[in-house]
Amino acid sequence: MATPPGRRGGHAVQLSYDEEQQAFRDQVRAFMREKAPPALAEKSRRGARFEKEDMKLWHRTLYERGWIAPKWPVEHGGAGFDPIQVHIVDEEAFAAGMPRLPNFGIGMVGPVIIHFGSDAQKTRYLPKILSGEAFWCQGFSEPGSGSDLASLSTRAVRDGDEYVVSGQKTWTTQAHWADWMFTLVRTDREVKKQEGISFLLIDMTSPGITVRPIMTLDGEHQVNEVFLDEVRVPAENLVGEENRGWDYAKFLLSNERTGIAGVGQSKAEFARLKAIAETETRRGKPLSQDPLFQAKLAELELELRALEITNMRVLMEEKEKGAPGPISSILKIKGSEVQQGIATLTMEAVGSYAAPYLPEALDPSWNGEAPGPDYAAQATPYYFFRRKASIYGGSNEIQRNIIAKQMLGL
Repeated sequence: MATPPGRRGGHAVQLSYDEEQQAFRDQVRAFMREKAPPALAEKSRRGARFEKEDMKLWHRTLYERGWIAPKWPVEHGGAGFDPIQVHIVDEEAFAAGMPRLPNFGIGMVGPVIIHFGSDAQKTRYLPKILSGEAFWCQGFSEPGSGSDLASLSTRAVRDGDEYVVSGQKTWTTQAHWADWMFTLVRTDREVKKQEGISFLLIDMTSPGITVRPIMTLDGEHQVNEVFLDEVRVPAENLVGEENRGWDYAKFLLSNERTGIAGVGQSKAEFARLKAIAETETRRGKPLSQDPLFQAKLAELELELRALEITNMRVLMEEKEKGAPGPISSILKIKGSEVQQGIATLTMEAVGSYAAPYLPEALDPSWNGEAPGPDYAAQATPYYFFRRKASIYGGSNEIQRNIIAKQMLGL
């Protein structure tokens, strides 16, 4: 097996690839050089916020190349890539400075529709998910139902050919961008809580929907509250069978937790951290030469390499079985810990420059003087943003319970 050359930015964490896989990497890398929008790469370098139009631009670029849904079957418009190819595309996109696209359509509801939806639903929804015409959000968590998702109380009552939906969802990422929401609703209160849940697709322009922003610690608007007041949803928007939504949700969440590992993004962020360590100094020498900092870098790099290898094993299992299963919880835990470790060490590397947090310095209209080098302004919001990695997608404590119960039989 041939080992590919070192990555841009001096990144050393690599797996080995055979000649065919390396040729594919070269093809992907050439595509990124030619087609990755430079404006998006510059935003990534500065740590500026990506807007909806940025996401649509990068989505369209991948869609035109046929790579927007790398894991989808070819018959449904996907690329049909194997796990190694999926990993390579993901890694090279982040190395080129491209944003992480919203995963709600391609990575979450799309596979659910492919596996459990009707032919009519596949015809109606999949093409618009692929093209990026329709943006989606995930209506799962509620004020009293986060980690204990099965306790959700949003109700859907059948009324002829419609469901009437009332309730509240919270922490709904990008609901203010979304055209559609896939959501879990309670359709039967007389049975075990997991057995009375259904999976609905809701048009976000429906009367009775109110979206309110939640501003997070990093000063950004990514998550929202969504209120549903007697929203009428056509019964044809029910995915699969009524009261089987919990089964579909478990399938979806196992795929979500695989993506949350974020190996490609972590590798790009780790490369940036190493570049910062070469620039910042301690006692007159680059921080990268400080023995204590070197030890922290080395430990983090080993964790990242172990995560990458485990991620590949899970992707191979997903290819064989169709869904990764409970092992995805391991990826979720370790992936979030690595992300937080990189953010913490980045703050340490930037040092006092990170203290004056000026989120407005990341905005294109900012005309003030940012403290320190250009990477300093993004260190603090990046750190704040990564604090929630161990909570979303099911908290790490819940993931440990899943591992104990489903993998260890405890």
